[in-house]
Amino acid sequence: MAASTVGERGRAGLRERKKQATREALSSAAIWLSLARGVENVTIEDITLAAGVSLRTFRNYFASKYEAISAAGADRARRIGASLVERPADEPLWTALITATLEHYKGAEQALGTDVMNALRMLMFSPGMRAEYLKINSEMQNALAAAIAQRIGTDVEADMYPQVLAGAVIAASQVAVRRWYAADPPVPLRPLLERAFQHLATACSQPAP
Repeated sequence: MAASTVGERGRAGLRERKKQATREALSSAAIWLSLARGVENVTIEDITLAAGVSLRTFRNYFASKYEAISAAGADRARRIGASLVERPADEPLWTALITATLEHYKGAEQALGTDVMNALRMLMFSPGMRAEYLKINSEMQNALAAAIAQRIGTDVEADMYPQVLAGAVIAASQVAVRRWYAADPPVPLRPLLERAFQHLATACSQPAP
């Protein structure tokens, strides 16, 4: 392989990493400012100032502050998908999928404080976030389905299995997250996710009627 080709690929990879870092910085700033102030009190200008970028840069990545906040979920789904593809080839699909998923919830073994959970509830149940939630769920399912299809060597457009499995995992995750939001006093998220996946595995092991 020519050295120039290797160099071009390296530069392209660096550009993609920088773009992803900017996207994550904007999303993180949007989340933490919204938790601190309330999402209705946060402007896009506030987010760009916190992230150290221009308003034009924000517009290159997101259409709204709600989209920036929700991006964390889609990005996590893509990271889970990448981890799934990298799992050992001889590992059973379900084991690989759940292991890859839980890898990206490190730090969720401890409960958050009551004030943080109250702020999260207010953020996630705000009208703007509810509208964005439906779109982001679709993105998450598609990202996970694409990784499942790659893992098992099938066509995600022709074979419905990857979408069905991805949809089930995303739905189980949502049930766990809703329980997490509702818990009083606050509880850790990861054990709820593990329990939801166990229920899903048990249900899938039952014979069809």
